[in-house]
Amino acid sequence: MKTLLEIEKAIKELPAKEARKLADWLNQYLDDAWDKQMQNNLSTGKLDNFIAKVESDIETNRVRDLNEILDNT
Repeated sequence: MKTLLEIEKAIKELPAKEARKLADWLNQYLDDAWDKQMQNNLSTGKLDNFIAKVESDIETNRVRDLNEILDNT
């Protein structure tokens, strides 16, 4: 299997139990990839400016409770 279309077709042929196992595996795979990317971004300094901004906002009390923000939508 080389193309997304071929993979999608093969997945549709799986029994539901196997498709759920595949979904669990894919979710874990994507979570692990995200974690690796975040670790890479942290170790290379790509998030330094963002972290500094957040820390500054916290120090100057320029933050709002998430519930307050969600209630305003």
